[in-house]
Amino acid sequence: MYDIEPYYSWRHLYDAAEDKRSPFFKRIYSEFEFTHAIYDHVIHPQWDEFGSSTLYLKILYADYEKRFTIIEMLGEWNDCLYNDIMYLKRNIIEPLMEEGINKFILIGENVLNFHASEDDYYQEWFDEVEDGWIAGLNFRQHVLQEFIDTNIDYYIAFGGIFDTINWRTDSPNQLFDKINSLITKRLSALF
Repeated sequence: MYDIEPYYSWRHLYDAAEDKRSPFFKRIYSEFEFTHAIYDHVIHPQWDEFGSSTLYLKILYADYEKRFTIIEMLGEWNDCLYNDIMYLKRNIIEPLMEEGINKFILIGENVLNFHASEDDYYQEWFDEVEDGWIAGLNFRQHVLQEFIDTNIDYYIAFGGIFDTINWRTDSPNQLFDKINSLITKRLSALF
């Protein structure tokens, strides 16, 4: 797992360590020292720790005018044992929301497993975005099934078209426009 790096092709556009509004402002990274691990597997030092012992992330992009962020994730999302959603909500989502972010794109192709507990934090997050949304892209099928089985998909738009988006070919703003359009169409179909 040490060779799975966060997506770096947008780094010239945005770096969370240089963003005064980011939870990771002034964070210093090593390219050579591996300090974090998921169980007994070391991970690349560019991933950010936020309180979970099995889930790491990277804020790939944030746009405070359009009020969105793109977050890539790595590891095991374990609400059952480690309450990962609480750490994600309190340490990452809430500071971003305080800065005006209300649209969240979560990239989950490197989320290896999901273990659910209660949905309270997901509901709270969903309620607090008000006119925003939460979308999950490219999560593995067994992870999606666990989200569906525990009704987390009520709060986060997953699956279907969201599993087929080749997000690396777009700029962050193109990706946002694409996801925003899909969410708008999905909501329009409901009403």
